[in-house]
Amino acid sequence: MKKELIHLQGVSKSFDGHLVLDGLDLTIYENEFVTLLGPSGCGKTTTLRLIAGFEEPDTGVVLFDGQDITHVPPNRRQVNTVFQNYALFSHMDVSGNIAFGPKIHGKSRDYIKDKIRYALKLVNLDGYEHANIVDLSGGQQQRVAIARAIVNEPRVLLLDEPLSALDRKLRRSMQLELMKIKKELGITFVFVTHDQEEALSMSDTVVVMNQGYVQQIGTPESVYNEPENAFVADFIGDSNIVDGLMVHDKLVRIQGLDFDCVDVGFGNNRPVDVQIRPEDIELHKVREGALNGTVTKVIFEGMNYNITVRAGEIEWLVKSTRVYHTGDAVSLWVDPFNIQIMNKPESEDERAMEND
Repeated sequence: MKKELIHLQGVSKSFDGHLVLDGLDLTIYENEFVTLLGPSGCGKTTTLRLIAGFEEPDTGVVLFDGQDITHVPPNRRQVNTVFQNYALFSHMDVSGNIAFGPKIHGKSRDYIKDKIRYALKLVNLDGYEHANIVDLSGGQQQRVAIARAIVNEPRVLLLDEPLSALDRKLRRSMQLELMKIKKELGITFVFVTHDQEEALSMSDTVVVMNQGYVQQIGTPESVYNEPENAFVADFIGDSNIVDGLMVHDKLVRIQGLDFDCVDVGFGNNRPVDVQIRPEDIELHKVREGALNGTVTKVIFEGMNYNITVRAGEIEWLVKSTRVYHTGDAVSLWVDPFNIQIMNKPESEDERAMEND
């Protein structure tokens, strides 16, 4: 059974009259790799800063291992933060940066020396003890920042978009390094990013956020394959999201045609959002009674083709390994298991009525 470690309960936060978090409830478990994912301004970094103690909520509480730490200062919390800009001391060498925290806490010289050696080995920077920070590459500086954080033996490591300044190849390498470090340390990681691929490839749990609210919490597989609303479906990878009518359980009408699906419980003749991933659409020869269209655009992407098919008023995005050409007449087919039904967002009037 997973042990609850961090709990944000009813947390709200505003800056200059702008509401950034609105009644946020979030539970993070021990030894989890949790990623807060969402667009700029969604509240993910503010959530991280509330856990770190750099901000205090306007309302609500922050619990750590069952204790209220809402007003506990950062230096008295069992967490450490790796910032986006690394926040290293340029006038100190690598050892000086890593030793900063233990020195403040009054650790002995031998203890600090052993911790520096251990931390540098963990981040693959053996032999860099006396290197100048300004002489290091971006990836090396990031490793020093991680070493400086973990040397304090936190129970939680908070990472605020630490890979955003790295090129694609180095970024992927550091993703693997972080996952290895997480496994070896056996502590909780809370990672902030706006990069969907990064979140899906690294996390145990993904928290999708938008406009101060949690939109969905789940495994990478569940948020990708079973999005709970149109925002999640659209934000996590490429997706086709179209209007549909749930005729009854396991039957949805799209563009006037009935499609078998596996979803139930939406009611009869109810408007819904329908999500279909581009890679889940198969193209065949035109046939009567099917959803037929015309290829309007083909883009080669290395492993597959990114194909746009216009069927009536809708342009469908399709990913295929087969070659098609502009002007080809095709029929679209989707396995029932790959049709995801979602409730349509409530209107403002409906929300107001519920709140009353």
